[in-house]
Amino acid sequence: MRVTFCCTDTKAQPWLEGLKAALPGAEIEGWKPGAPAADYAVVWAPPQQFLDEQKQLKGIFNIGAGVDALTKLRLPAGVPLVRLDDAGMSVQMAEYVCHAVIRHFREFDAYEADVAAGKWSYRKPSTRSDFPVGVMGLGVLGTRVAQALRQFDFPVQGWSRSAKTVAGVQCFSGDAGFQDFLSATRILVCLLPLTPDTENIMRRDTLQKLRPGGYVVNVARGGHLVDEDLIALIDSGHLAGATLDVFRTEPLPPAHPFWNHSKITLTPHTSARTLRDESIAQIAGKIRALSSGTPFASLAGLVDLKKGY
Repeated sequence: MRVTFCCTDTKAQPWLEGLKAALPGAEIEGWKPGAPAADYAVVWAPPQQFLDEQKQLKGIFNIGAGVDALTKLRLPAGVPLVRLDDAGMSVQMAEYVCHAVIRHFREFDAYEADVAAGKWSYRKPSTRSDFPVGVMGLGVLGTRVAQALRQFDFPVQGWSRSAKTVAGVQCFSGDAGFQDFLSATRILVCLLPLTPDTENIMRRDTLQKLRPGGYVVNVARGGHLVDEDLIALIDSGHLAGATLDVFRTEPLPPAHPFWNHSKITLTPHTSARTLRDESIAQIAGKIRALSSGTPFASLAGLVDLKKGY
């Protein structure tokens, strides 16, 4: 069995060493143009040349939960694509989103500003029932986030393309439920996959439907958000602000207006980082299962290319 590794912006050696340890007996190599045909590929944003050359792949494993960088390429016909289904990312995402929601709800950003100015201040406590949180996307990460928010007694609702059930969460689905979901939400959390249907989903006409004083937390992809619409709605007072971890261009260009906006909190795409050891264990486990005769259809994380996730 031959496994090839092709990941841009990633140090290959630790991954190669980990895969070799997890798959003893397999040939594990980093990809170079003209490399021998492999059975399985472990990838992150590979070049089109890689996919064009590797014509005998049995499966492609992505070292992330989002596969939008891959679905933009010409994928080998009939080759299954498998994404990470957790590998330690869901707890990180839950931490990040809960921190962002609580920081806004408790007005810790305003306290920080007052302390920096040498001001001892007091603010009237807010009521959780006035801050319903809406989670867009109820996959593995979105479900974990929604469940974590419930632990802090926030009203939580979720929206997904297809109907889902999450204990303690009011779930909406499809186009029919989208408007009701938005109008019931004050803090909007985006955890959707980026597809043609979800690109620009957070724009003026959708964000205007949030409750007055709405707040946006984007931890999915920059392409979900229309930047200028967010700024306009914050400046108009309809939205209270945003916490953004993902952007259309990364790193965020120095001249981008997000940098200097007092009501927008930025982090450098760090809400849920890929944990190498956990990811290697998950991918290697799936490759071993396939080698033992387990069908691809039974693997967690199998991507439906028609849906894009």
